[in-house]
Amino acid sequence: MSAQFPVVRPRRLRRTPAMRRLVAEAQVRPSDLVLPLFVKEGIAEPQPIGSMPGVVQHTRDTLRKAAHEAVEAGVGGLILFGIPAVKDGRGSGADDPAGIVQKALRDLSSEVGDATVIMADLCLDEYTDHGHCGILTSSGEVDNDATLERYASIAAAQAAAGAEVVAPSGMMDGQVGAIRSALDKAGYSGVSIMAYAAKYASAFYGPFREAAECAPQFGDRAAYQQDPANAEEALREVMLDLDEGADMVMVKPALTYLDIIRRVRDSVRVPVAAYQVSGEYAMVEAAAAQGWVDRGRIIEETLTSIRRAGADIILTYWATEFGRSLAGR
Repeated sequence: MSAQFPVVRPRRLRRTPAMRRLVAEAQVRPSDLVLPLFVKEGIAEPQPIGSMPGVVQHTRDTLRKAAHEAVEAGVGGLILFGIPAVKDGRGSGADDPAGIVQKALRDLSSEVGDATVIMADLCLDEYTDHGHCGILTSSGEVDNDATLERYASIAAAQAAAGAEVVAPSGMMDGQVGAIRSALDKAGYSGVSIMAYAAKYASAFYGPFREAAECAPQFGDRAAYQQDPANAEEALREVMLDLDEGADMVMVKPALTYLDIIRRVRDSVRVPVAAYQVSGEYAMVEAAAAQGWVDRGRIIEETLTSIRRAGADIILTYWATEFGRSLAGR
């Protein structure tokens, strides 16, 4: 720039709300958002999640209601997590055609499938009695290749139930390729894969583990989720997933990994998603309950930061609420 103050006055473009909207570089639309939803087998009423005020484990009936509300708010997609009544070592409920997720996917597909994108988280931790994301060896380690066989079966079951997008979150090596092959073989070549490509071993997942009842019964997930210290590794994981057939890639968590979102966005030519995870949600809700922060402004600011960092799609528990707030402006 050659011109200087007083000729140049950047504040001219900040003078009014209308001007700020007009020149905003990053804007979050309801259609950019995906609402995570939990559905639990065997409950008669929705169950509140103590660490996530306002979020519940749904019955099939209340899930349908929540889905309609999200559609009315213009939310772009719904991603489903299931909690079965019975768990076992191989996570049998994950690919059971009569399992809770498959039933719920059929419900959502028939009721709102033409108005939003129906997605399914694809993992085993919600379904296993040990809480890990895969099949265990006799020594208690996660068996990567045996787990791929389970993921392939789950993908076909979710697609048959109506999922338009499957989202593998277990961070197993080769998971996207195994799932793509299984989907194509089963006749579901039109079903997309949104890979949790850069999923970090994060302390921000605590409230989710209450919501999905999936806390590991021993150890942790650091042997398969990414080390928070590593950025280059995230790009390697993303490129491997794309080589295996991923249609979209995700970074999780979002707020503490904005640099990773930006690096991924600059490196790929597919949609980039980011998951504003349970711990991010819980911190804001807890601080707002104490009157320490302006809740509405914090929600908008965090979502905008994720969008500004380069995310095309944001998974957030505030999706419906934020969509309604934008419609009311």
